[in-house]
Amino acid sequence: MSKAPDMSIADIRIETERLILRPPQAGDFEGWAAFFADPEATRHMGGPRSEPLAWRHFLMMVGAWGIQGASSFSLIDKRSGQWLGWCGPWHPAGWPGREVGWSLAREAWGRGYATEAAAAVVDWVFRELGWDEVIHLVTPGNHPSQAVARRLGSGVLRRIEMSEPFSGEVVDVWGQNRDAWMRRRA
Repeated sequence: MSKAPDMSIADIRIETERLILRPPQAGDFEGWAAFFADPEATRHMGGPRSEPLAWRHFLMMVGAWGIQGASSFSLIDKRSGQWLGWCGPWHPAGWPGREVGWSLAREAWGRGYATEAAAAVVDWVFRELGWDEVIHLVTPGNHPSQAVARRLGSGVLRRIEMSEPFSGEVVDVWGQNRDAWMRRRA
């Protein structure tokens, strides 16, 4: 994964009708920690995490921006400036493909933010990162994320058992290639 030519990480910003997507900043951690403390919000992500573990996860995402040139964006409500969650490209070693994933704070659920953000990020990874395909890992019982994947035009490609650090967890791999995405967007 490489960042767009002639663009520093600090300059990367995507705007949608209602959202600003930008690399995480230190001030986003309060929302990040609150998200990981919420058992319902983290139900399909292995459950809640302590603040120290949430901090490590936050730093992992921030670090991926520096090393890989891309990672999860913080989702910021344009009107209120509130941190709503994250969405972005993710492809660590051993991952089953180049993923665009999303997670939103519970108060942001049901408003279409995940679909709005994920569509903007999929456009970005195909245009700026040159990806040929994109996947979304969704647990079988996560019906809201399945609906987002469907709205993006993705379909289930296969079911897999994850490797560490999620060993034993079963997920559906949803996805599509660049050509299918471009046809849908035309």
